[in-house]
Amino acid sequence: MTAMESRPVTTNQHGNHDDLTQVVMRHLRSPFKKPIQEHNREAFEQAAEQVAKWQGPVILDSCCGVGESTAWLAQEHPDALVIGVDKSAHRLQRHANYQTSEQGQRYLLVRADLQDFWRLAVEQHWQLSKHYILYPNPWPKAAHLSRRWHGSPVWPYVLGLGGELVMRSNWVTYLTEVASSLALVNCAAQLQPLLAKHAPITPFERKYQRSGQQLWQLNANLPEDGRYFSAIEAE
Repeated sequence: MTAMESRPVTTNQHGNHDDLTQVVMRHLRSPFKKPIQEHNREAFEQAAEQVAKWQGPVILDSCCGVGESTAWLAQEHPDALVIGVDKSAHRLQRHANYQTSEQGQRYLLVRADLQDFWRLAVEQHWQLSKHYILYPNPWPKAAHLSRRWHGSPVWPYVLGLGGELVMRSNWVTYLTEVASSLALVNCAAQLQPLLAKHAPITPFERKYQRSGQQLWQLNANLPEDGRYFSAIEAE
């Protein structure tokens, strides 16, 4: 296996996690009380200033890594303000390799922890046009359900941001769990394989393709008002 290849996901799960429904419903009914870190608040406020001035659609590229997907989204959606968020300064500092002068003025890159950023965005009543959560984040061990976005206390805030949710993974169970989590709030999701010849938009996706792994995409239209769960309303 070369440095550009990646091993397939291995897991001790057989299908969706047995505790998925219980965990998701608990988080939907209980607001996330973890204190927000000041540096994340400051980073959010800088992005919020741009959103407040913007009159068009807003697209969020969560876990954007080096920002290749953010630049691609800005190119594909010139009418939108695209915001890429990642907690790693090291990854964001590598963004220049994926930036062009034509794309550079149409998006923002923000260093922040999404557990705080999403909650602040909901607090400010952001409503997204599209929300991308791309590779990787499967945490495939059964003991790590709480580390997957849909198994964490911040999941209700992803729902509260609305818009079209687009997620990709090289582990289909991760996305079937997301679909089942959305079904709990009466939101239908579509899951489909990505063709091997489709153009990758992240370094992870490119690596998985070169390794011959099957990739999957989930799409779901989240209700705009977020009135289908109680966690945020309880705050």
